[in-house]
Amino acid sequence: MHSNYHFFLGLVPELKQRLYNTNLAACFSQSKDELILQFKHAEKSDFYIKASLIPTFSCLSFPRDFARTKKNSVNLFPQIVGEQIDDVVLYENERCFSIIFNNNYSLLFKMHGNRANLIVFTDDLAVDLFKHNFPNDLEIKLSSLDRPIEQTEAAFIEHKGDYTKLYPTFGKLIKKYFEESDYRKKNVREQWEVLEILSADINKPKKFYTIKWLGDIYFSLIELGEIIAENQSAIEALTSFYYYYSKEQYVYKEKQLLLRQLEKKKSQFINYLKKSSQKLDDIINKPGYNQLADIIMANMHQIPAHSKSVELFNFYTDSMITILLKEQLSPQKNAENLYRKSKNQQIEINQLKKAIEHKDKELLHISKEIEEIKAAEDVKSIKKLSKKNKPASYNQVEVRVPYKRFETNGFVILVGKGARENDELTLKYAKKEDLWLHAKDVTGSHVVLKHQSNKNFPMEVIEKAAQLAAYYSKRKTDSLVPVITTQKKYVRKPKGLPPGKVHIDKEETILVSPDAWWT
Repeated sequence: MHSNYHFFLGLVPELKQRLYNTNLAACFSQSKDELILQFKHAEKSDFYIKASLIPTFSCLSFPRDFARTKKNSVNLFPQIVGEQIDDVVLYENERCFSIIFNNNYSLLFKMHGNRANLIVFTDDLAVDLFKHNFPNDLEIKLSSLDRPIEQTEAAFIEHKGDYTKLYPTFGKLIKKYFEESDYRKKNVREQWEVLEILSADINKPKKFYTIKWLGDIYFSLIELGEIIAENQSAIEALTSFYYYYSKEQYVYKEKQLLLRQLEKKKSQFINYLKKSSQKLDDIINKPGYNQLADIIMANMHQIPAHSKSVELFNFYTDSMITILLKEQLSPQKNAENLYRKSKNQQIEINQLKKAIEHKDKELLHISKEIEEIKAAEDVKSIKKLSKKNKPASYNQVEVRVPYKRFETNGFVILVGKGARENDELTLKYAKKEDLWLHAKDVTGSHVVLKHQSNKNFPMEVIEKAAQLAAYYSKRKTDSLVPVITTQKKYVRKPKGLPPGKVHIDKEETILVSPDAWWT
């Protein structure tokens, strides 16, 4: 109710008294949705009106002082600056009032929610706008703003008990008040009695309230919900509401932003744990490669040459088992392959267990942070949590470069953004002593670990660079990924190769988990 007709019934008389015999000393804007008016009086302190016309929250306030910045400040409405105020006029049943100047100009405050605006008139003609994205406001005539409405019991009955026809100015708060009360259960005569009492109360309120009711913050002319602030002055009450609401909105928006970020991370962690745990269970619950190799070695004489599969007795479970084979290899070579896979499988199991343990700790930590944010109630706490959860510098993307930049243990890692960017990274940004990495046998980003003079690459740093190469590849969902590592001097780009394709003259391969360690 901070910008409706019933509140203006109390505000306009106060403004008329405060602006009597003053001059408009300055009218300026420092942002597209905010206008400041400064009024001077020969014997009184300056009086300010701040019109904040943000589409989601249009509201007036009256700060005791206002420090104008030297930059990004624009003077507006020169027609009325320096002029003396003659009167302040309210329009009947409208969310509008005007400040009248002695040179036949007036300034209309049209407080229509997300279409709020300030309009300069000369006599009855609109000549200037604060918000020019509402050009139709130039068609408004001051003489047509008053809206006389018959507010009688007979008219109420004629409109079949629809109070909005008689009191379109009540607004959303009164509507919600009626919805939450037993108003709708009353007969028409009883409803009219409620309307008469309510209308009398809000047209001449004894106090103005900032309230919290049904989870929202309101400016109210009646006592509802939790009373946060109350005041007998309309000017002081509205200013108090504006700053309280602005603070609460900041806290709310920042909390929602932080919670969205952390809930997204939490969801990612939960999905990762689910997939990794399922993968680990699958590996552990299926016969290990070493067991399959043992079974083949114990039954080599029963395996026909060039077999694609064979059914053998599994002496580990006392049952038959079908084992897939590579037909071009002998049974012994198939067993050797399985023994080799068994070593990698154990590495994979260890990596999965380590990753699951790490993610469990991260999930616990992020859950605690979410609870901290939910419990935060003031600006100071929210700012502290915002700073705490600000993305680390290594997670920021450089502007106009073909790579993402990461840092770990003092080393810089660059990751190509796409096929053409991969070429640019490898051919223009990478030096011959840098370490070059790429997920083996799949498409993915080129990764360059920058060399530092007189320093060897620590194995921990190489593994983290390899994890980036695995993560930014088609195998990012695998639990274990082979990654090529080589010095950049062994990477070349023969003419005719498509974007992102290169030849490697010398390479080594390491196995890593594509863990997003930078998040």
